[in-house]
Amino acid sequence: MGGKPELLGRRSQAACEPAFVGREEELALFRAALSGGRCSVLYVHGPGGIGKSALLRRFAQEAAVAGWSVARVDGRTLDPSPAAFEAEAEAVLRDERAVLLVDTFERIQGLEGWLRERFLPRLPVGALVVIAGRFPPDMRWQADPGWAEALEVMSLRDLPPQHAKALMDCCGVTDELREPLLAFAGGHPLALLLGAAVALEDGGASRRWMPDRDVVATLLDQLVGEVPSNAHRHALEICAHAYMTTEDLLRAAMPEDAAAMFDWLRRLPFVESSGSGLYPHDVAREVLEADLRWRDPQGYAAMHDRIHAYLAEKVRTAADHDALSAVAALCYLHRGNASMDAPQGGYDEGEIQEDVVRAEDAGALLRLAIAAEDEVSAARAGFWVKRRPEAFRIYRRTETGEPVACHAWLRLNEPDEAECAADPVVAAAWAHARATAPLRAGEHLAVGRSWVLPGHRGNSPVMDLLQWRMIANCLRSERMAWSYLAIRRPGQDQVECLRRHDMHDIAVIRHLGDEPYTLFAHDWRAVPPQVWLERLDRAQRRDPPGAATATMGRLAVLSREEFAEAVRKALRHLSRPDALAGSPLTRSRLVAEHGERDHPARALRDLLEQAIDSLREDPRSAKFHRALDATFLHAAPTQELAAERLGLPFATYRRHLVSGIERICAQLWHRELYGADPAHSR
Repeated sequence: MGGKPELLGRRSQAACEPAFVGREEELALFRAALSGGRCSVLYVHGPGGIGKSALLRRFAQEAAVAGWSVARVDGRTLDPSPAAFEAEAEAVLRDERAVLLVDTFERIQGLEGWLRERFLPRLPVGALVVIAGRFPPDMRWQADPGWAEALEVMSLRDLPPQHAKALMDCCGVTDELREPLLAFAGGHPLALLLGAAVALEDGGASRRWMPDRDVVATLLDQLVGEVPSNAHRHALEICAHAYMTTEDLLRAAMPEDAAAMFDWLRRLPFVESSGSGLYPHDVAREVLEADLRWRDPQGYAAMHDRIHAYLAEKVRTAADHDALSAVAALCYLHRGNASMDAPQGGYDEGEIQEDVVRAEDAGALLRLAIAAEDEVSAARAGFWVKRRPEAFRIYRRTETGEPVACHAWLRLNEPDEAECAADPVVAAAWAHARATAPLRAGEHLAVGRSWVLPGHRGNSPVMDLLQWRMIANCLRSERMAWSYLAIRRPGQDQVECLRRHDMHDIAVIRHLGDEPYTLFAHDWRAVPPQVWLERLDRAQRRDPPGAATATMGRLAVLSREEFAEAVRKALRHLSRPDALAGSPLTRSRLVAEHGERDHPARALRDLLEQAIDSLREDPRSAKFHRALDATFLHAAPTQELAAERLGLPFATYRRHLVSGIERICAQLWHRELYGADPAHSR
């Protein structure tokens, strides 16, 4: 009693100290060096907690058994000076059968040049030095021909699955705890040991086990350590949250010093570089995410929103060949949400490739459709590939070029008798659109059809790519009113997933051979892409229901006649906020995009006043502006009095007023269809 509390890291280390698994290649190199190999310096590097110290302890045991003397230097406790280093390592200078083990070298990295140029050349031939630290050796080692054969560099990485399981066996982890431990720690030794120690201590731990704050704090200290400033920590947190971090993304999330922060990130030992950007070690990502969520929930949400906005815009603007990777990065932000899939390893490794369909692919596509479904379904695929080949994407195994799936995204502007007769799915889509909310001028609907070989259904890279392609099509389409998706015999999990995507099952089509299809639909005018993304994002973050904004409800989809009548009525009620609040225009895209989500009636009044005011800018419509201003903005008690104030005959006033109202209706209808951005009007 009264003693110091036991530290979590020491307890787990003591519990699993005897455990050492794997690392056969590293041990083989060390044994070869002891047996007279040409290597005299082994340089081991890897992120914190990856097992460098455990490997050095095993090297010490191997050396002792072989009859070598062992000297140790620990950068954590050593004064970073040549004199202090020599005092600790002095024995190796006198003994050709001595091994010097230098641990935690990153703490004394400043001695690297002196060590290479001044200390190591004084070693007797036969002596062996092992240096272990977080950072790889300076490039000058490799630039010096004298070190070409004498230096061996080993990059220490995660344990493979079989060795991770063996480590859990050593620690006595029960079967039900293995899955959550591996999901959290992967093959990271320290994370496995810490998680095992805490989970075993918790008698109630089960398949739902998650690391507690003590585990997170210990791993954060081991993996990350001290950072130079709050800006550096924020850059780390951004890197942990995004799938891949580029300098552009970093600039969007933290505008100041993005270039300097990116250069700092790429030098960290637990951050890897790829052609798409930077990404951290999985355990580093998990602990940084968990720490920020717990420590600063508001800061976490603000960071997420900035990254989300950047990636959503990238999906909309990326070239077609970059669209899938852009969607994958956006989906990764929703990795806690069952509605959206994060990138799978198979996609990262390029196991499956998406390609356009060419004329020579027609035969292979038909054979694929027959194998995936049947000849009736293949006939539908054949009809569309002849009629609209540009609508198809084919998915092939990279290794063999074998097609395993294809997808058609049929963009349809108006019903076509031949198309509806050839494909009952398309006929059902048109029937539903006409009966529910018909297309308006310039709008189109889309029908998605997929054919996937049985071995690639379910949770697979192919299904990920198909989902990302459909999301890209929906987010990048201009003037799409409806999207439909036809699925053969969908399972209940698939139905629920589509419903979470706001794709609702509306019909079962039973006259395509013997197999029924279920048709799922989404109205993109009622729930536009931005609102759709907000819903999924809110679900992922589990925001309370009260956090929903005004636009989170479904928007009103009005015909041109209904819209014009609503504008006329709103003009008459311009001075009555209570009446404006009941206008269907408050639930239109027009008002939703105005920005005042919490005050739709005020936003509607602003839009109407701006539209009236815009007529005065053109001398040809100034007379219409005066009639509207006198009638609605200055609210003359009667139209006769308004005409009198303007000094106009009543018939002339009425002509100007009617023309002005028509101008306002046309102007606002254009914004309802195309948005405020002129680029959308093309």
